[in-house]
Amino acid sequence: MTEPVLSVQDLRVWYGSERGAVRAVDGVSFDLRPGETLGLVGESGCGKTTLGRGVLGLLPRGAKLDGEVNYGGRNLVTTSRRELQQMRGPELGLIFQEPLTRLNPLLRVSEHFEEALGTHEPDLDKEEIKHRSIEALRAMGIPPTRYRAYPHEFSGGMRQRIMIALALVLRPSFIVADEPTTALDVLVEAQIIRILGDLRRNFDTSLLFITHNLGIVAEACDRVAVMYAGRIVEQGPVTDVFARPQHPYTRELLRSTISLATTGLHYIPGAPPDLIDPPSGCRFHPRCPEAMRMCPQQFPQPVALGPQTVECWLHGPQNLVPEGGQEPLEREEVTVADEA
Repeated sequence: MTEPVLSVQDLRVWYGSERGAVRAVDGVSFDLRPGETLGLVGESGCGKTTLGRGVLGLLPRGAKLDGEVNYGGRNLVTTSRRELQQMRGPELGLIFQEPLTRLNPLLRVSEHFEEALGTHEPDLDKEEIKHRSIEALRAMGIPPTRYRAYPHEFSGGMRQRIMIALALVLRPSFIVADEPTTALDVLVEAQIIRILGDLRRNFDTSLLFITHNLGIVAEACDRVAVMYAGRIVEQGPVTDVFARPQHPYTRELLRSTISLATTGLHYIPGAPPDLIDPPSGCRFHPRCPEAMRMCPQQFPQPVALGPQTVECWLHGPQNLVPEGGQEPLEREEVTVADEA
């Protein structure tokens, strides 16, 4: 086993509000090794994007960050803002979700690359910058003739490829891909997935792939982390988690996917909790079909089940389960919003 490129330990991110602290990420831990892709999945509002931005130190002013993000022998949480700015690009990359809102409409594509390379590699001359930029674009399937075009002259799929090329041109060892295939048609989506696969094979780049699409995770990721209400409730190899999901939330997500064999739509009743005042104990228990009396009383601790790690009282730890075992929670004792 190689050493992790990135090791996140007990990471917490919260935002201030008039009602109190919004605990968007609340004690998350995972490792990412060279050339590995970790898929991060979960419903909207569970903290996936905040986690990706928190790892890179790209949080709005007023947000608070705690825990450890170990990269290259240093803790990024305690690293100064200036040092992080120097690391983002050459070492730490980000592919944004909506490229049209991230690319400056007043600048040509060439100027975006000139700004990125000129800032982080000031010794490069104009010819070297142009050569590096065109090679990065060519790797994404964009011809050199489009180098001087404006962002609005490209389709959505091509703009996303430009964003990937901007992330790759500085050759980082770790990239956060924040829903890079959202709003793209299936053909362009397949092209983006293939490009990201080539990226990790050719450059040994590690990816944190944030998405709602479990099909993409099955195809493009080595491991998967399932996030709910600021916590990672289950993680492990994709094949194991998809074949034998251990957490009720993971099982409900997989049941909600649509395939050619689908005859009826399945959904998870209710909605993710308010992260200012989350439920006591296990945060999924108000929506869980397998909730027990222990679930609202105490927060579950991580349990290793072979290659998977899961936070659920169905699996212990048994030394904390009351004598006599667990009693099922009566359905009327569970508050599920909008169940009808």
